[in-house]
Amino acid sequence: MVYEVDKPDEQWRAELSPEEYRVLREAGTEPAFTGEYTDTKTTGVYACRACGAELFRSDTKFESHCGWPSFYDPKDTEAVELIEDRSFGMLRTEVRCARCGSHLGHVFEGEGYPVPTDQRYCINSISLRLAPEEG
Repeated sequence: MVYEVDKPDEQWRAELSPEEYRVLREAGTEPAFTGEYTDTKTTGVYACRACGAELFRSDTKFESHCGWPSFYDPKDTEAVELIEDRSFGMLRTEVRCARCGSHLGHVFEGEGYPVPTDQRYCINSISLRLAPEEG
């Protein structure tokens, strides 16, 4: 896929910390319950840490107790790209930023959470940057 933000690997490495690069560009995962936004209740918009694209609103964030920030819907369905992921011997759906292709996490369905979409976008905190709303 061709992304609006397309940079050479060397530039991504220069712009991101080693841990950000590992998660965002190599589809890594931060350890559960360690991310800065896991328990955050701040009102605002969560953007891609790599390119700044707006991805999720805080009003769709919910407590899933899975160890990562969970959202039941992206800010705009075109903000994220969903990719079949068969790594680790299981079938999952990877969530990527549609603007730059960075790995965000995975989305799961049918888990019985009391949310409008019955979806859990399980997103690495390190993939996000929260812009708090003022007021």
